[in-house]
Amino acid sequence: MGAVYKARDTELDRIVALKLIRPELARNPEMLRRFKQELILARQVTHKNVIRIFDLGQSSGIKFITMDFVEGQDLRHLLLEKGKFPADEAARIMLQICRALEAAHNEGVIHRDLKPQNIMVDPSGKAYVMDFGIARSAYLPGMTQTGALIGTPEYMSPEQARGEKLTERSDIFSLGVIFYELLTAKSPYPADAPLATLWKRMQEKPTPPIEVDPEVPKPLNDIVMKALEIEAENRFSSSGEMAQQLELWLGPSAGTSTIFVPAPHAVSYWKWASVALALLLTGGGAAFWWKNSSKPKAPHAPVSVLVADFTNHTGDPIFDGTLEPMFNLALEGASFINAYNRGSARKLAQKLQNPSDKLDEQPARLVAIGQGVGAVVTGELSRRGDKYSVEATALDAVTGNVIAKSEITAANKDDVLLSIPKLAAPIRKALGDTTPESVQITTAGGAFQAASLEAVHQYGVAMDQQLAGKMDEAMAGFSKATELDPNFARAYSGMAAVASNLGHDQDAEKYFKLAMQHVDRMTERERYRVRGLYYLSVGNWDKCIEENSELVRQFPADNVGHNNLSICYKGEHNTPKAIEELRRSLAVSPNNNQLRVNLALYLSYTGDFPAAEQEARTVLQANPSFDTGYAALAYAQVGQGQLAEAVKTYQQLEKVSSFGQSMAAAGLADIALYEGRLTDAVHLLESGASADLKADRLDSAAADFTLLAYAQLLRRQKPAVLEALNKALANSKATSARFAAARIYAAVGETAKARKLAEGLGSEPQLEAPVYAKLIEGEVALEEKDPRRAIQVFNEANKQLDTWIGRFDLGRAYLDAGLFPEADSEFDRCIKRRGETLDLFDYVSTYGFLPEVYYYQGHAREGLNSPGFRESYRTYLSIREKAGEDPLLPEIRRRLGG
Repeated sequence: MGAVYKARDTELDRIVALKLIRPELARNPEMLRRFKQELILARQVTHKNVIRIFDLGQSSGIKFITMDFVEGQDLRHLLLEKGKFPADEAARIMLQICRALEAAHNEGVIHRDLKPQNIMVDPSGKAYVMDFGIARSAYLPGMTQTGALIGTPEYMSPEQARGEKLTERSDIFSLGVIFYELLTAKSPYPADAPLATLWKRMQEKPTPPIEVDPEVPKPLNDIVMKALEIEAENRFSSSGEMAQQLELWLGPSAGTSTIFVPAPHAVSYWKWASVALALLLTGGGAAFWWKNSSKPKAPHAPVSVLVADFTNHTGDPIFDGTLEPMFNLALEGASFINAYNRGSARKLAQKLQNPSDKLDEQPARLVAIGQGVGAVVTGELSRRGDKYSVEATALDAVTGNVIAKSEITAANKDDVLLSIPKLAAPIRKALGDTTPESVQITTAGGAFQAASLEAVHQYGVAMDQQLAGKMDEAMAGFSKATELDPNFARAYSGMAAVASNLGHDQDAEKYFKLAMQHVDRMTERERYRVRGLYYLSVGNWDKCIEENSELVRQFPADNVGHNNLSICYKGEHNTPKAIEELRRSLAVSPNNNQLRVNLALYLSYTGDFPAAEQEARTVLQANPSFDTGYAALAYAQVGQGQLAEAVKTYQQLEKVSSFGQSMAAAGLADIALYEGRLTDAVHLLESGASADLKADRLDSAAADFTLLAYAQLLRRQKPAVLEALNKALANSKATSARFAAARIYAAVGETAKARKLAEGLGSEPQLEAPVYAKLIEGEVALEEKDPRRAIQVFNEANKQLDTWIGRFDLGRAYLDAGLFPEADSEFDRCIKRRGETLDLFDYVSTYGFLPEVYYYQGHAREGLNSPGFRESYRTYLSIREKAGEDPLLPEIRRRLGG
């Protein structure tokens, strides 16, 4: 633009930076209007990390802009001098830039040319974003010519390179490029020419920073890669969201008394593993912020703490396992503290080199170190005359150094329990909590009240049994606790969780409601948690989203809340939002393998198979015996067409566990269906269903039988179809099982049975059920040769819930009606959304449904007289011809002319 000088503003008596506008540009009216617009926009953006523009003036025909003067260097010079930055320094610079952009974006201003040269850093490390000279308001069109390429190619987003309309997410992409360079000192898109680098970013993802430099922390690697997503909607939704992830990794600012330690494993939910619901209810692992006025001004990063077994010197067994869960609850009253799940820790202690059934100090510290938990709390309970003394000590897990100590004296047994919040207060303070002790105790309210210490003891014992998988014993323990204290809300929550695990849905709903009747005996966080889990368990996704959204709004670092919210969004088939919430949960709990498996699965459902494979491999590298990790990897391999590799992965899965054998059988059967090996599929599904029945996995067995019915449908074996469907419905009333069965009933002409199932689904409150009822109605209309009616019904269903199967059915209806362009459009959409075919029905992979799309698309393109019909048929043959079993093969060969 011209030379920049250090100058003194004599009127204001301050040093400014004075930017000259080159004479040839100053004579251009359009350019002058642009600079005026820059001044107007820049004045709207006020932030400590944004360089202010003061004035646009002229002297002797020379036009200039004055702005803040910063003593320092631009980031480009620093990169050339230093090479890569230390991870924490790079993250702190990026955090400041994110906050500066957040202020600009809030004013509707997009930078459009963010690069290291436009970022100044002073000697103290403070960063400033400058030069909004080609930025424009998102709400003031016309300042740049449509299609004009404005910006610096090395830092442009793909949509900017294409000359498309920009949003704030374009700046986020530029942030990703800058962050990549700070961490690695390399460009994410190396090329010899600017146009080549533009082409690369529009076509391919960069090599992850952690592969360029293994020292790059994994969370920062993930932040960079999300910012560099090719499609804008897959990036961070805002620079504020990116800033939040950086803050979670960085932890508290220097000078505070808070220690920053990694977040814990928080157990997640996955449809194949129903035990996870119980762990979500009873396991620790969420961080949250106080709602009241005493909350810290700046939120702390999550701090993970493992509470070891308290040593009971009293000889009274009623204290064994009683105080620890309540101490967890007291610790988690602090906004940023995560109490690591003691049940998970106990299992890990049993796998140490010197296995231990107890969580004494030494095994607890070893577990904490292995899981990245920074602090361990030990405790002792003693009798002093007729009184009780309880001590608690917080230790640095690695060094064993004492962080804080606390001691209380209780007048009697029951007072021990009521004194726990007071015992935890000094520990919380040492970890960085500024909440006054009086507020801590007041906020605890009725959560520590119980009719007797024995009731709390029974609850603690039941929790241990539940986490050990002893569901019947756990149910008895929770039930005993409620008998001793009929107002014990937490025990009812435990009963609800166990009932869900046992498949007793009606009992679970009853216990959830009993728990919610005693909300006065819960913390605020618990109330949101329990209500959210209740709606999750009954499939009321709208209310589930409402409760969990409010939970994470008030307590933004609640990783379990984010995870449950992701499940709810997945229930509504909003997988992108589900992924967004999973990433937020992982930001708090980055080592949680189950969360990462869920992320891998969800990425496959959206069609991002390479990213899904990367996440699954990360899990298996950390834990080679993690069975669902193999399933997630196989899904990603199938989606990429790596069928032989997927078969090997499933074969590895078979060796991991009996549950792995069930998943592997269904996965191998799905690959056989996809390839047209129908006989193999039948044998695998029969074997898998038998194994699931023996293991009492009835919903999984029903899924096997419905997929078996589909295989027999492809073989045109109607009696075998009906036999398989009867077995499916005899073992499960799951929504997915009834829907899958009804579709197949309609396909074989059993429309009365299909209608009966549709009638039942249509009367249920969950979002999916009535939509599935409409889809069944459409299937029946197709079977009865009424495609116009089918089109109407399918469209109604798709407006309520946009599913892959609904689009596929609509395409078939258009085809039957002779509306070939519309049919081709729907089939094309199905192919693009092929990742969703992995999850059409619960408990089994269903990628084998995809080849039919090519068959029907061939029909549609034949109807359009398009030569492309041959390619669709050939694709179908390339998938299924080798097996030679598919009854459609002769017809397709005839249509191809031989």
